[in-house]
Amino acid sequence: MIKLFSLKQQKKDEESAGGNRTGSGGKKASAAQLRIQKDINELNLPKTCEINFPDDDDLLNFRLIISPDEVCVCVLKVCVFQVGQGYPHDPPKVKCETMVYHPNIDLEGNVCLNILRSDWKPVLTINSIIYGLQYLFLEPNPEDPLNKDAAEVLQTNRRLFEQNVHRSLRGGYVGATYFERCLK
Repeated sequence: MIKLFSLKQQKKDEESAGGNRTGSGGKKASAAQLRIQKDINELNLPKTCEINFPDDDDLLNFRLIISPDEVCVCVLKVCVFQVGQGYPHDPPKVKCETMVYHPNIDLEGNVCLNILRSDWKPVLTINSIIYGLQYLFLEPNPEDPLNKDAAEVLQTNRRLFEQNVHRSLRGGYVGATYFERCLK
């Protein structure tokens, strides 16, 4: 009984001294911060992906760099993740910084990936999203497009689609749209 009392007293002392607080400024960690910390600790990145935190103290905002080692939709892809305070109940916001010719990514960088929208479940992790994005780059889905022109070309003439992808990666025009070079 004495041991239990001393543990309670020790906890009270820590709380009053600020020992039970996390993060800077003495704030308690939010559910989103705790979950993202867990997700990041359990990350199993494919060899073609790298994660970058512009601010080491902010785990809710980071960049994913995807550099597939096979010839596919893009050779270098930078996606920005913004994890809101509603995470894991709400999916993170993912936007591509690199403009690419892809049926599931519009020219503003919005990504059409089902697990970031209607199929999101709180049990999904950052790792699930990363693998989903990588798969999307390897296997574009013309059935659910954001870039309708790219989707139409993919469905009607795969060879022309692949030529357009390579032209966009090397830097140049596809139709009236100019793409910056994004090859390594």
